[in-house]
Formats: sequence, structure tokens, C-alpha cells
Amino acid sequence: MDRTHVNEWLTAYERLWRTPGTDALVTLFTEDASYQQGPYWTPVVGLPAIAQMWEKQRKGPDEVFRMASEIVAVDGDTAVSRHEVRYGDPVEQEYRDLWVMRFAEDGRCRSFEEWPFWPGQQPANPPDGS
Repeated sequence: MDRTHVNEWLTAYERLWRTPGTDALVTLFTEDASYQQGPYWTPVVGLPAIAQMWEKQRKGPDEVFRMASEIVAVDGDTAVSRHEVRYGDPVEQEYRDLWVMRFAEDGRCRSFEEWPFWPGQQPANPPDGS
């Protein structure tokens, strides 16, 4: 796995999020892939379940958003990327997100884990002690 492949995968992910339907998810994820939407969320497992989650989570392929991505690290079959996503025009919701991806030998993702953060979200123990 290298940065070029990870960058191509991230580009394909965004393109497919903007594309009607979910048939092309097979090009991104293995049949038995797991997709965890937050560090303590129960993973969604398998392509049919991931497809159902995608359709439920997005407003549709015409959803207005901007996404900026940066690859943080690639080590063996594992990659980490940082994302900033802004939904709407004007912006109604924004996220900063870390993605941890583990890839199969064929280049598709077999494990996807998100660590999403958004304005107003508070850490478990704020640094000021409040």
C-alpha cells in the first residue's frame, strides 16, 4: 500500500458518495468489510449493510458538500487520513474527521473506522476542568 493508492481510494470514496446508488461500493470495500462510524459505535459489517448505511446517512447524490482530505500516514496495509467536510451552502454542518483504513491485498478496504468531530462537541474531560 502506498500514498498514491490511498489518494486514489479517497477520491473514489468521495465520487461514489456523490453517485446515485451503491452498486459501485464493491470497488471500494471487500464483501466482508467492516465500517465503524465512530470509535465506540458498533461496526456495520458486509457490503449489503454498508450500502444500506450509506443510503440512510446521505441526503442523496446531489447533496451539497465540500471535502478536503490529507493523508497522515501509510504503514503496510493501514492508512490514516484527516478530512474536513462542510455540508450546505451556506454551511449548515461541518466535521473534522480521522479515518483509519486497512486494505486487503486487492486494494479494497477491509476495515474502515471514523473518528468524527464537529463544532460544539465536548471532550469527556474538558481541559479547563468544567
